Amino acid sequence: MSALPLLLLGAPEKAESWCRSWRASLPACRVLVLLAATDTAAVPGISAAGTSPESRRVTAAADAELLILGPTAALPHALPPLPAGVSPALISQVVLQGLGLHPIVVDLGCPVAPAVSHLRLPPPAGAGPARCLSTGSAMDRTRVEALLEQGRRWGRAAARSAPSAGPPLPLVLAECVPGGTTTAQAVLTGLGIESGGIVSGSLHRPAHALKADLVARGLAAAAARTLVPASARRLPPDPVAVLAALGDPMQALAAGLLLAAAETGQSVLLAGGSQMAAVLALALALLTPELRPRLAALAAIGTTAWVAFESDSDLTLLLRRIGRHWGIDHPLAFAASLRFRGALHPALLDYERGYVKEGVGAGGLAILWELAGRSPEHLARACDAACHELIGPPWAPPACHLVAPGSGDPLPSGDG
Repeated sequence: MSALPLLLLGAPEKAESWCRSWRASLPACRVLVLLAATDTAAVPGISAAGTSPESRRVTAAADAELLILGPTAALPHALPPLPAGVSPALISQVVLQGLGLHPIVVDLGCPVAPAVSHLRLPPPAGAGPARCLSTGSAMDRTRVEALLEQGRRWGRAAARSAPSAGPPLPLVLAECVPGGTTTAQAVLTGLGIESGGIVSGSLHRPAHALKADLVARGLAAAAARTLVPASARRLPPDPVAVLAALGDPMQALAAGLLLAAAETGQSVLLAGGSQMAAVLALALALLTPELRPRLAALAAIGTTAWVAFESDSDLTLLLRRIGRHWGIDHPLAFAASLRFRGALHPALLDYERGYVKEGVGAGGLAILWELAGRSPEHLARACDAACHELIGPPWAPPACHLVAPGSGDPLPSGDG
């Protein structure tokens, strides 16, 4: 059996079959990068995808520009300052360039549009940032339905354009949504999945208490707005209503793409951690019971080792709970082998200290690098070179020389 990326969850034989299909069609796979925004990102202390709420308004645009233009270009929008580390879009860009893949960027209503080629959906699907989830009214239901339908249409169109007599080309789904791990936890909770304390985030230590407070407020506000008869309270929650109350636009479009994948047989790599777990949960909730096992065989979560083995979250447990809730035995999940250790740029070494961790499809794309037969060590070196190009060499204090008293001559040092 061929070497696999690190298998977090799922049967080894299913993992091998999934990886084999991707190896065979990897050069032709499609990469879709979904940019979205939620006012949840403006809550102080909720995200490290920018050091301030104002800087987080430009994060998605700047990340997309780095992804398309590369580290040597003058980016139209400066990357927002981070508490530590460097944008995960750098990792994704290195992989895409190295594998010769060309992503399609979709803007679902960000406050700042990227200054690179992209698709921007018109209203209602692309109607600006979602409201803060604490309102219990994050998006209008008509917008959620439009996004779900758009995802279905794109997925079905991709299947029709597949090579004759062959399966649809595989799809990589990546995202950039500041505040998105909090909307992910909210949607998961609304769907009945216990997720408090195990969802990751961009902060060095996930803001579990703050996330839980926002989720509780959103659920309470949504319940107060909806008069549900007591006889109906034991029914499964309406996934569309949950999305409208607590979610973000990326989740809705991505879930629609998964619904189409289950119908058409398209293999999907959900490139991310907690946010993509929420997308998978939404699709399972929206599918008929007969199609759920099919989606579980076609879709896999692919994330970084920094998310997979983070001590303050537990993606594997979260996925187990999702699978158990909808009768799926162990959803398929992988972690990339990429690590930043040794003599690399300090901004990359920050990943090993628990900063940044994931985003813009970095983990899933690093898994594609491995499936292409390339080593994670090679990828780390390539990221190091790109990081030096993007932000320059690490700062070092200027050299100083000892000067002999009463003279202008420096004192000899060392063995000389």
